[in-house]
Formats: sequence, structure tokens, C-alpha cells
Amino acid sequence: MTQQQEKTYRRILRKLTHKYRMVLLNEDTYEEVGHMRLTRLNMIAVAGVIILLLVAIVYVLIAYTSIREFIPGYPDAAMRQNIRENAMKIDSLEYEQAVRDQYFDNLKRIITGEAPLNYLNDTLEVDHQEEIPFLRSTNDALLRQQVEAEEHFRLSVLDEENLGKRLHDIHFFTPANGIITNAFNPMEGHFGIDLVAPPNEVVKAALDGTVTMSTWTLETGYVIQIQHDFELISVYKHNAALFKSVGQKVVAGDAIAIVGNSGELTTGPHLHFELWHDRVPLNPAEFIVF
Repeated sequence: MTQQQEKTYRRILRKLTHKYRMVLLNEDTYEEVGHMRLTRLNMIAVAGVIILLLVAIVYVLIAYTSIREFIPGYPDAAMRQNIRENAMKIDSLEYEQAVRDQYFDNLKRIITGEAPLNYLNDTLEVDHQEEIPFLRSTNDALLRQQVEAEEHFRLSVLDEENLGKRLHDIHFFTPANGIITNAFNPMEGHFGIDLVAPPNEVVKAALDGTVTMSTWTLETGYVIQIQHDFELISVYKHNAALFKSVGQKVVAGDAIAIVGNSGELTTGPHLHFELWHDRVPLNPAEFIVF
């Protein structure tokens, strides 16, 4: 450091540490009321602390309160929910696109005589793991004996014929007015009926129950599923819009959706209606007049 630089440094330091006295005087009597000794360095330190406190307060207000939603360009709660839903749909579309690309690649391999690759959604191949022996405990054996003894004297066990009569006694509400274009055919994987209805036809609940699924899928579009009594489940697919959410109670005849044409597995506006009992598909036309 040169001598000139050292003199400049000392002069700046003296200015920063030079003490000033701020005096408060009475305007009428000019009597000294109070005074305060200050330096430029103290003023800079106080100003820095105040700025840091202001920055911290602003950060806390923006990060932990709803004030941040008033900032131009910041998404509100509804927009963030739409962003999450769109991200889930995009992820599903990317997976379906990958499956389709692999399907066409396998077709190309078969045509050229090469062996096809495994599909991404192939569930036939299961890793064979070592079987784990499950030993029946003494308490488990006693519980089984107790349950079997109780079931032996139960009179409410129904066979298939009595079950059919019981289901036919239930009054189902027609989910939509229309014409059946594709009948129930479980042998071809069609576990319900396709009902062509007028535009904007309201879809109604077939029975009282609770909504257990209200979502959108790539293949069947907007789908709503209702759990009823007697282990019955009704499913409504390819809707244009859904009116109920999961957990809501519905009454037979309540409007739950609008007939639409959503999903890839559709050939036009219609309602695909399914009726299940204890994980077994039923023919809705045998229980409901369409």
C-alpha cells in the first residue's frame, strides 16, 4: 500500500468514525431536551439492520401467508390443482404413448422376422419366487373351527337361484334413456352395455349408494363408480362431465354425470353402464328396463 493510499484510507475512516451530536431543542425556549451522539458508521449499521428486518418480514409474509396470491403471475389454489392434474394426465399419456410405440416396434420386428420385445404393460410374465410356507397357528385353527360351527347353523346363506330372485326384487333406476347398441358380452371383455342417448342426456344413479370413484382415465374418459348395498357396484363410463366426487352419498335417480364421448375406447356419444355383484359382472338388461 502506497503512502497516498494509506492517507486516503485514514481520511475515509476518520469520516466514518467522526462523531456528531444530534440535539433536540424546545422551539419556544430553545432549551435542550435531549441529544444523541452518532457516527456515519453507526448510521450505516442501523440502516443495514432495518433493511434486513424488512426483507425477512416480506419473505415470511409471502412464503407463509396467502398474500403471495396477490402477486401478479403467481398461481392461485385452483390453478395449482389444475397444474397437478395436468401433470398426472401428461404422465399417463406419456406411458400410453410409450406402450403404443413399443407395440408398433414389435409389429415391425415380427414382419422382419425378429423376436418381439416384452410389452411395458405385459402382466403375464411374473417372476417366480420361492414359495413361502405359511404355518397355521393354534389360535387360527380355533378361530376357523368357531366360524365353521357358526356357519353350519346359518339359515341366511343363499344359493345362486335365491340370489337372483333377491336381485330381481330390487328396484333399479334407469341410468339414462336410450337405445342399447352393444349388449353384455363378458366372453369378449364387454362387461356392460352401451347405451346411445340424446345429446346432453343426464346420467342418473341406479341405486342409493356412495361414490367410490370419480376420475378420468385415458381409455374410458370420465368414469364414476357407486357402491350400493348387497355388494352391488354400478359403473358409468365415457361421460362428458361428472357431478359427484368420491365419498358423496347419492340417491337413486340423482344426476351424477352427462352422457359424453370421452376416452379412447369410444366410437361416439354413449353411456357404458356396468353392474357388478361381489366382483362378478351382471347383465344390466336383466334387471333394468331401458
